[in-house]
Amino acid sequence: MDKQTKGAWVIHHGRKISGDQRGASEYSAIDLAAKAASLLVRLAESKQADLNKSQVVAAARIGGLNPKTELQACLTQLQGRRVIDVAADGSISVIGVTGRTALGHASDLFDENEPQPFELASIGLAELTSSAPVGVKAASEYIGDTYKLTKNDTSDFLGQAYGIGFVDAEGEGDDRLLFNGNLFRRNTAQKTKKVLDSLTPAEQASLQQFEQLLKVKGAVVATHAKKMLGALLLSKLQSAAVFDINVVSNEAGEHAFMTSPGAFHKFTSPLIDDAFDHAKALVSALSYGMSQSTPVRGRIWGVELILAKLLRGEAVGPAPAIGSDYRALEFERVVQITHTGNGYFTMRLLKMEVGQIALQVLKGGDAAAAALEVLPSAGMSGYTPPEAARTDFRTKKQGPQSKSQMRTLLSAVRGGGRL
Repeated sequence: MDKQTKGAWVIHHGRKISGDQRGASEYSAIDLAAKAASLLVRLAESKQADLNKSQVVAAARIGGLNPKTELQACLTQLQGRRVIDVAADGSISVIGVTGRTALGHASDLFDENEPQPFELASIGLAELTSSAPVGVKAASEYIGDTYKLTKNDTSDFLGQAYGIGFVDAEGEGDDRLLFNGNLFRRNTAQKTKKVLDSLTPAEQASLQQFEQLLKVKGAVVATHAKKMLGALLLSKLQSAAVFDINVVSNEAGEHAFMTSPGAFHKFTSPLIDDAFDHAKALVSALSYGMSQSTPVRGRIWGVELILAKLLRGEAVGPAPAIGSDYRALEFERVVQITHTGNGYFTMRLLKMEVGQIALQVLKGGDAAAAALEVLPSAGMSGYTPPEAARTDFRTKKQGPQSKSQMRTLLSAVRGGGRL
């Protein structure tokens, strides 16, 4: 398993743990690594950045960290990896970070915190069930043999794994099936397993060769897939939703491509999903400025020109609207807002990968295609069904944020500047 994949599972599991009362104490290495890596992304820009103590505390609070009990532990972890320097006054300097490097740091942080065997097992099980649905007996044997857990410990671990949400489960007792719910729907998981179990040795060999080709190329023309697998095997695999078929249309006609579901949405919502969400927010704010904002507030006339300027590292503005239309992105340190006087503000882009995805969307392109160039296996989040719909019974309730707290955070993010 490469570092980016492992890091993505750490972030994924960390977010699942946050919804479980005992999860953080029982899976402490995953919890700390996920929180530290997420804080790093929230603090960092595409280039080296400097933040004062108030901005650091604000970033922690926005990310859901307790600044008194969790922030220092995360900073210590990041300082140990030499990705930040902490001054005596609490200010920090942080290196430039991208989605790919952040996942690499998450993997390293996990390894450095001496994970318990069941924490390693949670990563291995998640990856195993992303290849195909696995029966609970086979999963028990794999976990017990690979991570040296007793039969009772393995049984306890598996109960936690689908209780917390590391994997999904269907069925009861020895008939229970474990699978990645982002890849295999509950109503097709059993069918997928039956189809894969029914393959002959020759068909399994052909499938493995095709999977290796997909891993290298990312997408394979459907006609080549049919030639490589044979019509009968391809039909079986399609019926079991083992591969996705994507059709691209242009002036030359329609072209079908085979892709692996796991390449696009295996992890659901680690740091990659955040980049997509931030890009959507940036597109929405810019589109609002173009279509709804009045000239007095500052109407946007050329969105692509503005994004191009932001991607060059330049500031846009000044305009009054900038001070209020981009607050959500400012909280996430995607943009930096500066008050220039008389109610006018300028804006600078801090995370270039978000701007690159947004530019592709505004040009009428595919965000996933743009993300493939700037994020690690970034298309993985492009077609994910809402995670909250599947796991909302495991999620902690979240009340509305205090307006006073929001103003305080916004002031801290702006370095004490005007709201």
